[in-house]
Amino acid sequence: MKTLISLLLVAFAGLSHAEDPSLNVYSSRHYQSDEALYAAFTQTSGIRVNRIEAGEDALIERVRNEGAHSPADVLITTDAGRLWRAQQLGLFQTVHSATLDSRIPSNFRDPEGQWYGFSLRARVIVYNKAKVKPEEIPTYESLAEPKWKGRICVRSGTHVYNLSLMGSLIEHLGMEKAEAWARAVKANLAREPKGGDTDQMRGVAAGECDLALGNHYYYLRLLRSKKDADREVASKTGVVFPNQGGRGTHFNISGAGVLKHAPHHAAAVKFLEFLASDSAQRYFADGNNEWPVVASVKVSNPALADFGRIKPDSINVAVFGRNQTEAQKLFDRVGWR
Repeated sequence: MKTLISLLLVAFAGLSHAEDPSLNVYSSRHYQSDEALYAAFTQTSGIRVNRIEAGEDALIERVRNEGAHSPADVLITTDAGRLWRAQQLGLFQTVHSATLDSRIPSNFRDPEGQWYGFSLRARVIVYNKAKVKPEEIPTYESLAEPKWKGRICVRSGTHVYNLSLMGSLIEHLGMEKAEAWARAVKANLAREPKGGDTDQMRGVAAGECDLALGNHYYYLRLLRSKKDADREVASKTGVVFPNQGGRGTHFNISGAGVLKHAPHHAAAVKFLEFLASDSAQRYFADGNNEWPVVASVKVSNPALADFGRIKPDSINVAVFGRNQTEAQKLFDRVGWR
């Protein structure tokens, strides 16, 4: 009798699980706007989203340690360089989706279909309006000019945002010229690299430096902030999208992939396809000031619209990961730490 009851309980548990579809997401995005994204997916699909949020390195290591027993279905993180790291560890599986392949531009996804970009962020030059004219800094290469000695703020060369930028420069300029650029920019620093992108922008506004590198959405957060001090920083600074007259500005992604041992594979693919939908793309733009990766989606965020039409670098973002090791060695050689 006990055996029969046990079997019935197991069968009932399996039935309940089937009637309550769920998806387990590991995410390093810590944006409140993503709450609405998950809720919208559940509303449209009936699939409940369980998620764990932590730093990207911690999540990648967790999936790695969990191995075949991992409950995680999807990993979401920022920067193609981080997605590439996870891919090199064998954490993703190839996804076959006509929807994703048709909506996500080929340069913003893995050529093997193991991860896809869903929002875009540009690495811009922020300048002090009182001390710099935007036409003085038309390119990333401009930052290496001697006239900027002691006038640039930047975060650590170990951070993936700068590693990815350097990865693109290595691809475009070659190793020798990329290293010469990094050495010259290091010589132009107003202070040792420290803090995040917002700290660099605050440094520009405060007069500690005249130029800084940062992702565009950090600037828009300051611009749209309810805090007077933040808006003051934005009012004293401006943004240049480099290399618009040539190869285009360095754009990176937030992206996601289906994990190798995903227990809810179909739900995971459906979730990625949802992230590529018009409605989800608008969440990225309105919630965190990121551009939609799907070109046909119209941006309603006025702060993004005010930037006008920006030309992105057409290079495949997977290059940032492939060149990451060499980029780190290069930064170490020039002392950009």
